[in-house]
Amino acid sequence: MRLALTAVAFATVLAGAGAAQTFTAENQLKVVPLNGSDFEVIEARGEGPRGMWCAAADYAVSQGRTGPGQRIYVKTPRGPSVSVAGRKGVVFTTDESRLSQPPSRSLSVGTRTVGEGLPVVHAFQFCRDYQIELGDILFLRKGNL
Repeated sequence: MRLALTAVAFATVLAGAGAAQTFTAENQLKVVPLNGSDFEVIEARGEGPRGMWCAAADYAVSQGRTGPGQRIYVKTPRGPSVSVAGRKGVVFTTDESRLSQPPSRSLSVGTRTVGEGLPVVHAFQFCRDYQIELGDILFLRKGNL
């Protein structure tokens, strides 16, 4: 019994240590810093590219990695996470020199192409999908849904 309690306490400490390194974005996705310019957004709840870009922009600005006028890029496309076993993620970078191929621009928003980049301010606009406005609440209260 004592061994089991010790194991549980040790696992709790380890989980807490790992959680302290992560950032929770506005849309509740976890972001794991990898180094000074790279970070991984961990996929959850079936989030698509808009949610991944929102989390990347929120992290980049909130953690002082970049300014709103700069760009963020997909360094490693959506696939097995490099930081959390058994999960999927996308590695983003704020440093285009760390890309394995030249940066690109696209009319569509995706997370499957190395080098795809967006201005931080553009990516952050996807976070509006997760914001509730007072008018939204009043509309729902009137039974208009």
